[in-house]
Order: sequence, then structure tokens, then C-alpha cells
Amino acid sequence: MTNPTSPVRVRYAPSPTGIPHIGNIRTALFCWVLAQQTKGEFIVRIEDTDRSRYDADAEKAIFESLDWLGLTWDEGPGKGGPVGPYVQSERQQTYIEAAHRLVESGHAYFDDTTPEQLHALRERQRAAKQPPRYDGRGRHRSTEEIEESRQAGLPITIRLKVPEFGSVSFNDAVRGKITFELKELDDFVILKSDEMPTYHLAHILDDKAMGITHVIRGDEWISSTPRHLLIHQALEIEPPEYVHVPLILGKDKSKLSKRHGATSALEYRDQGFLADAVFNFMCLLGWSPGDDTEVMTREEIVRRFSIDRINDSPATFDVEKLEWMNGVYIRNMSEDELIEHLLPFMERSEADGGLPDTVERPIDQVYLKKLIPLVHERLKLLSEGTETLDFFFADNVYPAAEDLPGRNMDMAMTETALEAALSLCNSVTSFEPEHLEAEYRALAEKIEMKPGQLFSPIRVATTGKAFAPPLFDTMAAIGQERCIERIENALSIVRSAASTSAE
Repeated sequence: MTNPTSPVRVRYAPSPTGIPHIGNIRTALFCWVLAQQTKGEFIVRIEDTDRSRYDADAEKAIFESLDWLGLTWDEGPGKGGPVGPYVQSERQQTYIEAAHRLVESGHAYFDDTTPEQLHALRERQRAAKQPPRYDGRGRHRSTEEIEESRQAGLPITIRLKVPEFGSVSFNDAVRGKITFELKELDDFVILKSDEMPTYHLAHILDDKAMGITHVIRGDEWISSTPRHLLIHQALEIEPPEYVHVPLILGKDKSKLSKRHGATSALEYRDQGFLADAVFNFMCLLGWSPGDDTEVMTREEIVRRFSIDRINDSPATFDVEKLEWMNGVYIRNMSEDELIEHLLPFMERSEADGGLPDTVERPIDQVYLKKLIPLVHERLKLLSEGTETLDFFFADNVYPAAEDLPGRNMDMAMTETALEAALSLCNSVTSFEPEHLEAEYRALAEKIEMKPGQLFSPIRVATTGKAFAPPLFDTMAAIGQERCIERIENALSIVRSAASTSAE
């Protein structure tokens, strides 16, 4: 299927029973892109008919995820629109009336089978090695029997009457024609005993009322589509175009879970990923522009998106690739943009991953701007800004004694290196990076050490880390006075370790 040439109306209709996972948000993203491309409408609808599992925090997370990713919606909760309400629990009467019409037309029937009876039926079927399925017993219940059960307080549902013979087919935009034999389906509930609809009935009525032209959803819904088509036929409603997008798997080809990394968009936000990078990456989960292009702007994705480039095989979620892509987006930022994005992470409390609580807030942005060139090319995540830059803001650093020696150095050699480094740090006349490098290289030669042997303990002494931005740029940014203090501190640590060892 090629892209529609007229404006589409597409919807993202999550159930607020848990934080929306990556696969769920990916369908919202595809809907949004298609709406943007065709100058159509992107609608958000909350499917909250499962009241026992409703979670207000999950509903909040749905809208937070959309806002963070920039998936603005045209109609929906909070915005309204001409075909509201956009919350299913507020449309209950519509579903009740439709279910009763289907009973009156002979397409559905009341069923008084209790949960206990259903459980016993399934146990017998399993024991007989039969697939567990409803046996259609409600078809044979009279009006009087149903009324007696109702008066007795038994749960009454409404089930759709599935034809016993024949088949149903539909054309999926990704996989082509798909056919199901009706004998494989059992009669299914469309209105529960609490008079709330099942997903099967509710979404069809809502899509019709809201003029939805294309339903983009995960391919786990393919097996339910014949049920949906039967309801369409019974209600004499024309079905929309179906676009079933592939499952997202981890790198080990198993279902995406926590062990593969975060599973919700908000977790990636909190870990320091950029919304544009996650948007770009998620677009490529099951869709390809047709060449090797990977890093694309939103505008380019909207322009190049096509339904016929959606794959029918599972997509692989590779968090390492996402980190690489996020690093590309960070490197493409201006220094001012990067500062704006880093500050919220660095100004968090220390317990939440921010700079030590002893560092004064708000952070000195003028000083931070001097540091950005040292780390701009190194960052993959915004959250790395804290661990990469914390030593610049600390009053002092306290490395472990065993971290100070460089390769093939003992404590005595490390002490010699730090003593010479401290003497030079006190006497050097210019603290610019180029001058510092020239002076310390000459010092290494003077004390008969390799430059790397001298530089390594200086790096750990001044930063507290074995890996840090370029040493002399770092020292210049820390400043002469603080470098002297830190090398003195490292020397005392080395001497204390040597004294303890001698004892």
C-alpha cells in the first residue's frame, strides 16, 4: 500500500493500565508522522473501560510521553474536538445501545455463564487436550432463563454470534491479504457484566464516530482482526485501512523487556536521551527510508515516510545504537543548546544523579560554557554531563591511592612524579594548555619518565578519574590554585599509603 493522497484521520488510543511501553509509543509516532505528511489529524483517545486496572499515573505518563516526543495531537483530552468525548468511560451509553441493537438484530445474545462455569469448561477442554474456547452454550438460553439469572444476581454479558462456517478476509497494508476460517473463532464478549464494553466493540464504534481512516497498531492484533471485521459487518460499518506494524524485539530476538534496557519513553528521557534522537531511532524500528540513511530530522522523516516501507518482520531494539545516535544529536547541538539541556541533569540533587549537594545552585553558566568544548565530543547521554564535569565544580577530589600510579609505576615512582609536578605547578608562569603541555613534557624528560607515566598520576590527582578530558585543557579550566591543592592532596594520599605499607 502506498501512502494515502488525501488527509488521514489516525488515532493513538492507549489503555491507562501501565506506563506506555516503547512499542505502544512507536505506533503513536507512526500515526503522527502519517498525519503530518498528509496534512491530516492525529487524535488521542483514552481507552479506560477496564476500570479495575485504571491507573491515573499511567494516564499522566501517556501525555508526558507524547509531550516529550513532540507528538502534538489535534483532538483529544485537554484539547477537545468535534467528535468527543475522547475518553471511553464517558461514552458508555453508546456501547450499551450498540450491543443491545446487535442482540435485537440476531447478531449477538445475552449470556449468563458464570466465571466458575467458564473455568470448569476450560479445565475439561485442557484435560481432553482440546483448545480452551467458549462452547456457545449461551446461544440456547431463552429470554426467560436470562431474566431469571439476572434476577438472581448472576453476571450477564453480551456475546457476538460468530458464524460457524465460512471465512473472513482483510487486506493489511503491510502483509497483504489475510484470511481466517470462522470455525477457529468462538463467540466472544462485546459487553461485560458491568455494562462496560470490551476493546473489540468499543474501538470500532469510536473509530466510526471519530472518522478514523487508518488504524496503525501492533501485529499482535492481527489475530483479533477477524472479530473486529465481524462486528463491522453486523453494525454495517465500513472498516478502516489496517496497518499492522512489526513487533519490537531485543538484540537476543526475545520480547523486549527490562533486561534489554528501559521499556518506556520516559525512562529514556530521565536517563539523558534527547527527544529528537529517540524519535529518529524509533521511526527506524520497523520502517526504512529505502537507503542507508539513519540520522534524519523530523521534517525529513515526515517527507520520506511511506507505509510500503514498513517491514513485516520484527524490529530489533539496540540500545547501543540508540546511544550512538544520541551522541550524534548531542554533537550537532550548539554549546548554548547543550548547556540548556545539561543544566536540569546537573542541578538535580546529588541523590538523583546531580552534582554534589555542596556545589552551589544555580550552576555558574559562564564557567560551564568554558568547559563544554572539553566534553562536547565525548557525551552520549545528557546524564553523563554530571560524571564528566563534576570534578570541575568540586572543592577537591579524593582519589584512592591505588588509582594514582600509572602503568608500570610503583608508589615511590608515583610520589616522585607528583612531587615534580607540584613543584612545576607552583612555579609555572603561564597556565594556558599549550604552555603547560610543553613544560610538563620537558619535566618528564628531566626526571627520566615517559610523558604518559608523569601525566597519569597528575590526571588522577586533579580530576579523581583515570579517564577525563585532555589533561592540560582540564588543568587550565580547574585553575592553578586548585590544581596545586589537588596535587598536594594526592601526595599526602600516596605518602600515607606508603607509610601504612611500611608498617
